[in-house]
Amino acid sequence: MTTIDPGAIVGRAFRIYQEHAAPLIAAALIVFLIDAVAAFLFDSGALVIVASLIGLIAHTFYQGVVVRLVDDVRDGTLDSSVGGLFSSVVPVLGSLLLVSIVAGIALTIGFVLLIVPGLFLMTIWAVVAPVVVLEQRGFGSFGRSQELVKGNGWGVFAVIVIVFLLTIVVGIVAGAIGAAGGDVLRAVVSFVATVAVAPLAALTVSVLYFQLRDGG
Repeated sequence: MTTIDPGAIVGRAFRIYQEHAAPLIAAALIVFLIDAVAAFLFDSGALVIVASLIGLIAHTFYQGVVVRLVDDVRDGTLDSSVGGLFSSVVPVLGSLLLVSIVAGIALTIGFVLLIVPGLFLMTIWAVVAPVVVLEQRGFGSFGRSQELVKGNGWGVFAVIVIVFLLTIVVGIVAGAIGAAGGDVLRAVVSFVATVAVAPLAALTVSVLYFQLRDGG
């Protein structure tokens, strides 16, 4: 059975980030700029729902792009362009969105009712996005993710905690920098922080999936 080393998983994600920073950041800039513009334009009343939907699509789409990139670089070389990575995600975007929405609702209910169920679901569904993208199982991805995580729950949970803490640290630093200026600086810093952190979080999930699936 595959054994999860949280430090090794996060370390591998950092190495891929370093080696392929250009396409990862370029893709993040494109995707999250659309998200930022939507949030700016649709910032009141019912339009906020539109902005939230666009944000969900952006984050979900980017996760799919990173899954494809990690799959591509497993042989040591990135053969696809950013446009090619984008195109490869389009066919599974609908399934990926539906699964993400269902997971989000279930996690929210789990955290509202009691923290433990939410943490449990977050752990067993940790690699549901890569399963959707690479195995195209639709809603069967929930069961497949649980199957992959089985026996490594604590290790997977530790990976989630590490990434969460890193995200919090970046958020605190960005907040402190943004607080020193006005609304414009705050918005710019927030955008930069999102672009910087998104690749790491998505990479970690992708690396974790391959480690659980076949040991690397």
